[in-house]
Amino acid sequence: MIGRYSRPGMARVWADENKFNKWLDVEIAVCNAWAELGVIPKKSMTKIKLAQCNLQRMEEILQETHHDMTAFLGAVAESVGEDSRYIHLGMTSSDVMDTALSLQLMEASDILLQDIKDLITVLGRMAIKYKYTVMIGRTHGVHAEPITFGLKLANWVEEMRRNHQRLLDAKNTISVGKISGAVGTYATLSPQLEEIACSKLGLQPAPVSNQVLQRDRHAQFVTTLAIIAGSLEKFATEIRALQKTEVREAEEPFSAGQTGSSAMPHKRNPELSERVCGLARLIRGHAVTAMENMALWHERDISHSSSERIILPDSCLALDYIVSLFTSVMSNLTVNVKQMNNNLMLTKGLIFSQRVMLALIEKGLSRQDAYKLVQRNAMKAWKGKSNFMTLLKADAAVKAVLPPEDIKSLFDEKYYTRFVDEIFKRLGLTEIQWQSELIETGGLAPRSI
Repeated sequence: MIGRYSRPGMARVWADENKFNKWLDVEIAVCNAWAELGVIPKKSMTKIKLAQCNLQRMEEILQETHHDMTAFLGAVAESVGEDSRYIHLGMTSSDVMDTALSLQLMEASDILLQDIKDLITVLGRMAIKYKYTVMIGRTHGVHAEPITFGLKLANWVEEMRRNHQRLLDAKNTISVGKISGAVGTYATLSPQLEEIACSKLGLQPAPVSNQVLQRDRHAQFVTTLAIIAGSLEKFATEIRALQKTEVREAEEPFSAGQTGSSAMPHKRNPELSERVCGLARLIRGHAVTAMENMALWHERDISHSSSERIILPDSCLALDYIVSLFTSVMSNLTVNVKQMNNNLMLTKGLIFSQRVMLALIEKGLSRQDAYKLVQRNAMKAWKGKSNFMTLLKADAAVKAVLPPEDIKSLFDEKYYTRFVDEIFKRLGLTEIQWQSELIETGGLAPRSI
């Protein structure tokens, strides 16, 4: 549904050919289970295992039946002949569709998990590279105190690790099948049959079901994708903010011959990051629909079916695309260290105000008095009267407590980065530990989009 934003691997997962092949895998697995239980003659399995679904023929039958499962079974039967009577024995459509859908979601999860590993690899390497690159930290969009660019990226590494675990959990939740019949009672099947068939498909049987797998499983999956997309939007929003003309501390890649505006030749817009943000919002919307799909009538209805044919493929396709797109952005990001240094001192030393206040408190002033003294000079600096250090040295009330040499010593950006090494060690973000982790987790270099 999202057209040019699809990547080949994920597109194959959601192609009709793969879906109907999964349906056939489920049917054959159940037939094999019946054969093991002595219901289907073993000689019949020779032909059943060679069953195929001709998609063109299925489409022709669908024009008459208006039911995709009966059209599928009709096309398959033509490839098998008389032994086709054993296919779909005792089953209902959802036994096949829901179990096959779980297989598709597992395939999609594996692609997304690797996407996330690729992004973590890039972010980790960049965090290490810019570990000591000091920049201004901002709260409310206003200069706060110094941080490092590497520390900003280390936060992203850890968030994506959490997202990796979330997706593993969601994959586990959806890795179930149901072969329990029309309303989940096994009346025409059996729990033993279900266990054998699911085992052959690499699934766990759902402990209980009605006519469908319960949609809280799918809601967990899509909301997990939405959370991951939310992280990407957060990261991309930061890149967009850092690329603003007034900031210019980082820029997404801009290739030779690329244009940013049809009217203004000078423009270099963060359009890739904006694309990430836009598609993240799409996935969040799908999460709402997935939760709406949880409430079905009685043992089932099909109000979920039509929307799932959109939200499940599109959520996977969109997330696969934007994780890979953002990985490419970060792999080729321009980091303007000189501009970070310029911006650090843009407020003429105001970013050291807390250190001055704490020093005054250590000398015996109350917090309230120390705050007023510092704020009085800070407001003058805001109005451009002088730089902050000069104002403090000229303030008699401050000088009475802190001599000029003590004041100067407080204006040291290294004070704010003295625990960076410790934070990175907590995360395993040292060069040696990081390379070891990449080997252990199978992290790969980012793939091209």
